Amino acid sequence: MTAYILRRILYLVPTFFGATFLAFLIIQLAPGDYLTQLELDPKVTPETIARLRSQFGLDRPIYEQYLLWMNNLLHLDLGYSFAYQAPVLQVIWPRVVNSMVIVIPSTVLLYLVAIPIGVYGAVRQYSLGDRLLSFLAYIGLSVPSFFLALIAIYILLQIKFKTGHLLFPVSGMTSSGFEGLPPFRQLLDIAWHAVVPILVATANDIAGLSRLMRGQMLEVLGQDYIRTARAKGLAERVVLYKHAFRNAVIPFVATLGGLLPGLISGAGFVEVVMAWPGITPFFLDAIANKDLYVIAGFLTVSLVLLMIGNLISDLLLAWVDPRIRYE
Repeated sequence: MTAYILRRILYLVPTFFGATFLAFLIIQLAPGDYLTQLELDPKVTPETIARLRSQFGLDRPIYEQYLLWMNNLLHLDLGYSFAYQAPVLQVIWPRVVNSMVIVIPSTVLLYLVAIPIGVYGAVRQYSLGDRLLSFLAYIGLSVPSFFLALIAIYILLQIKFKTGHLLFPVSGMTSSGFEGLPPFRQLLDIAWHAVVPILVATANDIAGLSRLMRGQMLEVLGQDYIRTARAKGLAERVVLYKHAFRNAVIPFVATLGGLLPGLISGAGFVEVVMAWPGITPFFLDAIANKDLYVIAGFLTVSLVLLMIGNLISDLLLAWVDPRIRYE
């Protein structure tokens, strides 16, 4: 196992450099840069543009910019944001924390709800409960998360118009006067604003994951060793959870590698629709502004977390499935 871990770490080195260079190159191949929009402003002189381009290093060849950026990266410096005039890590970290307010509870809720639903659907196949949950899952799979967010906003506003009370906020992360609240009240206010984004962000994933879990359980329950276990007189609980569930959950362990980058990637367009100050709106603004080092820095952090997550998931697979051995 130790040799396997060391070998995987060595493999990650060329993967890291190749992936970061490819991402940096693709960003640079897009037409224009951060200063292009300033060139269209008649108030900004060409001399000022040339000075800023030299200051930001945008007048150098792409490979030289990459080497300078990589040298800074090895010193844990993600670069400098053109738009915010501040270090990239200092700019993106508050947005990452805001996104984690949604993503971490959504991830926990996803597995706590989707896996039991999938197991229930497999054990009670074609029952009324299974048919109802399958119908809801198909609806969840067919409705995009951003459209589901719009539906949630519409319903909450209709309730407010009829009752005069807003059950949950429909936009933003905090209420007015948030700074004057005591710390505990601030946490409650953030949690109150996060309820709807968490539920909306989780709905599609619950639908897909529960269907996958149901299919895996049905496949495993049809295996010969399950029939043998039942013929030997083992309790149904032991058959389901010690033999069937442990094998059916293996594909989910393999996907755990995507959880780490998912923690900082935000909740997608749910954040945009509900005006949540997370990483997705910030990343879209960085792309629109061609803020090179913000984009490259975020992609690099995501890449590192993905590689670490894949290594962890491989090790967990060996623990869950005794048939897997890394020699």
